[in-house]
Amino acid sequence: MSVTEVVADDAALRVTRRQRVLAEMEAADIDLLVVGREANARYVSGAPRLWTAGSRAFGPGCVLVRATGAVHLLSTWDEGIPDDIPHENLYPISFNAMNFVTVLQGIEGAATARRVATDALTPGTAHLLPMAFPAAELVDGEPMLRRCRQVKTPDEVEAIGGAVQVTERALAVTEAALAPGTTERRLTGVFMEAMADVGVTTPGSQDVAWATSREQAWRGHGRDRAIEAGDLVAFDASVVVGGYAGELGRTYVAGGGEIDARLAGRFDDLWSRLLDALRPGAPLSDLLAAYETAGVAPPPMPIARGLGLGYDLPLVTHALPGTAADQDVEAGMVVALVGYVWEQGVGGLYGSEPVVVTATGAEALSAHPIRDTRSS
Repeated sequence: MSVTEVVADDAALRVTRRQRVLAEMEAADIDLLVVGREANARYVSGAPRLWTAGSRAFGPGCVLVRATGAVHLLSTWDEGIPDDIPHENLYPISFNAMNFVTVLQGIEGAATARRVATDALTPGTAHLLPMAFPAAELVDGEPMLRRCRQVKTPDEVEAIGGAVQVTERALAVTEAALAPGTTERRLTGVFMEAMADVGVTTPGSQDVAWATSREQAWRGHGRDRAIEAGDLVAFDASVVVGGYAGELGRTYVAGGGEIDARLAGRFDDLWSRLLDALRPGAPLSDLLAAYETAGVAPPPMPIARGLGLGYDLPLVTHALPGTAADQDVEAGMVVALVGYVWEQGVGGLYGSEPVVVTATGAEALSAHPIRDTRSS
């Protein structure tokens, strides 16, 4: 298969995901699910479509019918559409909102549906959807979809692991290019080129490398400043493969050499506490407590967040402690776990590891986990 060919997600992957959504719809007595978020549409349909960034108004991009399991999809062509979504279930984009109403009215069960869930609404669509589903109550389906997506299937874990492998390979090339005199911008370019060399063209973020500051706890240098010998350079790399994000964060010394022993010891202590906190049944707030008991100030970024198709739960950040306190760790969660320690006059040591929560704890998805590299 050519790396540029657009193909549907693997049959086992998409069928398992769809069955999970249908089971949730059954439990909530939802007749039709109308989604507009692209990640939700792919989760339900298994069809890769044009990648889009930024905010956009809600639109009926995908419809799932509980009674039949049929999927109706907004698509202008058949490429990448799974075989179980027939051509007659595809409908084109339109600038006339009433055309969407007509499409929705034609879906089997639309006229008699009692409960219709959506993953978002705008005032305009809130006015139009009752025309398509005249007997239905409109309910919020986003919490249901987040429950479905939060705990990953084994096939999803494998898909995320594949994205992590690409990230790890491109990061190794980028780390080899780290030398005094180079810049953060150039290192980002090296990563993007290495990523593209294996046929992946969607990065997970704009920047990849940043030289940590010796004077302040968070980054303080520009992307075009020449990196100096001895700088601690953090890499925060990610790619999107098959819709799934793979992320990895590491820190290296520009020009070679060992990371300051005291800084490394503080990081290792913090990292052990974070891994110990990721056990099924434990409150996610234990991750925040790990920073507190280690005597380390948490970074401004989330210290744990779900990896998957687009934005996934859980989300653990010191800025929203209640979000973590209200939820427990579950087996099957896949998260990007973040550790960061900083010391005046030395710089920052950053690490991010994609891990899956198993019955016995956290298992790294990278070939060279932080715990192994830090202990070598």
